[in-house]
This record gives sequence, structure tokens and C-alpha cells, in this order.
Amino acid sequence: MIKHLSVTTRGKGLHEFTNIVRASVAEAGIDVGLCTLFVRHTSASLLIQENADPSARRDLERWLNRLVPEDDALYTHTVEGADDMPAHIKAALTATSLSIPIDDGELMLGTWQGVYLWEHRDRGCRREVIVHVGT
Repeated sequence: MIKHLSVTTRGKGLHEFTNIVRASVAEAGIDVGLCTLFVRHTSASLLIQENADPSARRDLERWLNRLVPEDDALYTHTVEGADDMPAHIKAALTATSLSIPIDDGELMLGTWQGVYLWEHRDRGCRREVIVHVGT
């Protein structure tokens, strides 16, 4: 099964959509298999991360923003604003796809793990994530 998900973000940061992915796996109706996620954008990425304590996500965001600052004099790709090139670099350093095993019809995520779209642009966007569930 292939499904196109729409994830709306409110701007930079980690936006959890684990429950939407779980619903897609349930809809597929398979007992054992693999769920593959792919984000169809060059300025956002996917991440499995802790979903219990928001300070872990804030620390990740701050660390990546310090690693890839805006307004670096080396950037020439700036037509869409100061966050444009940093967003592309952040997406290149992180993941655009994830694979999660399925057993007993459930994602095999750990207790504190959630699935996130990591928005790297300042403004909110509607992002497309492709979900493939198969055996």
C-alpha cells in the first residue's frame, strides 16, 4: 500500500505525526512487514526521536541551528530568504526517509519514540510524506 500524507507545520521544529503513520499501518492490514516513509521536499526531513520530554527536541533544534546558521556569507542560494540554504543543508545532514519494522500489525517503535517531520523553514508549510507499507 502506498499513501500520500499531508503534514502541516507551523514553522521550524519537530512536528510529530506518529498517530497518522500508525493509522496508515492499520489501514494496510498487514501483520508483519515494513513501513517506509519518504518526505518529498528538500528543506524538511524525517526523524525518529523521543516523544516524552520536549526538551530533547528543543536541544536538537538548537544544536542544528548552531551547526547550520542563517546568513552565512558563503551562501549564494538565498532567493527565498535567509532560511533557504540552511534548510537545504539541514535536510542533507538528516534523513529524508525512514524504515520502521511492523510486527503484530504495529510499528516496532520504542516506548518513548515518535515519528517527526523536521521543518527547516521559518514559515509553516504543507509537506507531503509518502508512506509505503508492505511485506
